[in-house]
Amino acid sequence: MTELTKTLEFKLVDPNAHKRRKLRETREAYQNALQDAFDSRCTTQTEANDVVVNYDLSGYAKNALKKYVPQLTTTYNAGDLHDDHPVRFTNEGLRLDHKPENAIKWYVKIPHHEDYHLWMPAQPNPDQRDWLEALHAGDATMGESRLFERDGTWYLHITATRDVEERSEVSAEERTPIGVDIGEASLVTVCHRDDYGSPTAPELWADEGKIVRRLRKTYFTAMRRLQTRGSECIAESFGDDIWNQIDDVFHRVTRDVVEYAESVKNPVLVLEDLAYIRESMDYGDFMNRRLHGWGFAKLHAQIRYKAVEKGIPVETVNPRNTSKECHACGEVGYRPRQATFTCTNDACWMDEYQADVNGAINIADRYLSGESRSREHENDDDSAEDGGRLTAPQDTQADATKQGTLGTYAS
Repeated sequence: MTELTKTLEFKLVDPNAHKRRKLRETREAYQNALQDAFDSRCTTQTEANDVVVNYDLSGYAKNALKKYVPQLTTTYNAGDLHDDHPVRFTNEGLRLDHKPENAIKWYVKIPHHEDYHLWMPAQPNPDQRDWLEALHAGDATMGESRLFERDGTWYLHITATRDVEERSEVSAEERTPIGVDIGEASLVTVCHRDDYGSPTAPELWADEGKIVRRLRKTYFTAMRRLQTRGSECIAESFGDDIWNQIDDVFHRVTRDVVEYAESVKNPVLVLEDLAYIRESMDYGDFMNRRLHGWGFAKLHAQIRYKAVEKGIPVETVNPRNTSKECHACGEVGYRPRQATFTCTNDACWMDEYQADVNGAINIADRYLSGESRSREHENDDDSAEDGGRLTAPQDTQADATKQGTLGTYAS
């Protein structure tokens, strides 16, 4: 069995004026508490609790804040906050109810404060029906949820986790590791070795990389101009449209990656461990913004859940030097151009090689060397499975949650 986590998307259906006011009160209190705890630089749950306990929020929102703020201040080293964070609730806070006899069949109970809850009719993403039914039946467990408003419409995202049975019972040694390299030049590159150990059938999504780079550049340029003019509403609507286009590219590419894996005998997809990527991201403010905004976590999450649903296992490895080492001899080389890797070992048969393919092979080889580990190991929390926090054009990790909640269904 493999544990799989997915974000379930709901649109709240036409709340009346009273419920809209209560939702906005919850959002305002939450954002004030978040800003207060963040400004206080709370690094532990105890410190955060001393701040948020004074706000008129449910215990479920306070508990979510106590966990979230220390992550912002210590793990992500956030410098500032976006002013429109979604409201988070711990898994005990929400309740789902199913009324199949009604026109609107699903209802959610949203905490307002300690003694007051709001029952709201909700329209789920129709593509997630099996997950929703599993959650309602108790075959999946509920995780953290996020409440937010976009263009006057309220949305709720709930993480759910379930066990999915793997279709193949072959051992790890019998599997064919497929290295998955995520980058800027080629959005995703995959490659594996054949029975003789030679790299074979590489596939690169370079055109998609160009599309995403162009869309992100368009976003940054237009947002600067619109914000300078004070056109905040237009800027937000424009930004949502751009990121929905990027999300569509992500979905198309990750679907192709899984189809590639299905064409290989006994495949296992091997990704770089996001925990290590996050720890090593320190290239200055400009490059950090570009890397944070590139969408590592979202691409990982989409590959993972699409692969597991097809019965394809996914493993992660330490990414250290996968882009710098020669896959043929292990020598540390260099990249004279973005797409070219040059080996500096005169005794090696390989002089130059496609850089992203070289990286993908090295990632696959880490699995063969026994360095892989399942993403479900304990004490890691890079949140790759919840939709990914690294998808938005933010200057700091603190801003990422805004776009992390904006899936295609929320548009």
